[in-house]
Amino acid sequence: MADHEHIIIESGDKDQPFNYAIGMHGSKFFKELKERRVFLGIRCPKCKKVYVHPRRVCGECFVEMNDFVEVGPKGRIGTFTILRYAFIDPETGEQKPVPYGYGFIKLDGADTLFQHYISIDDESKVRIGARVEPVFSEEKKGTLKDILYFRIID
Repeated sequence: MADHEHIIIESGDKDQPFNYAIGMHGSKFFKELKERRVFLGIRCPKCKKVYVHPRRVCGECFVEMNDFVEVGPKGRIGTFTILRYAFIDPETGEQKPVPYGYGFIKLDGADTLFQHYISIDDESKVRIGARVEPVFSEEKKGTLKDILYFRIID
């Protein structure tokens, strides 16, 4: 896949009333996640802030960014919630089993937070600042589903 090709996110066999493109930066992020299991951020040339997911323009300096950097894969929980109310997962159309953890992870080397599921096998270990690492799916799709969840490692 050439760097200029874009990835299209699909909803599986469930009908969604919309489509969206993730752009060049998002495509590069998902390509690296799929092919190398690597998280890419992008560094602002002016303020040096590293964004994950990569985006084209710095939110603080409003300058174009092109300096991709590897971050993570480990990080720390910035904030989280444990959900105990079942709902229909919009990505799968299936009911999400409860309870489950969802949080914002500050990957090592990044300045922004990355949203994803958190394992809550032992709820007493789930806390702000806990070290985590990703658990990857065996199947590589080039989407966030390549990461099953983050597990606590401390």
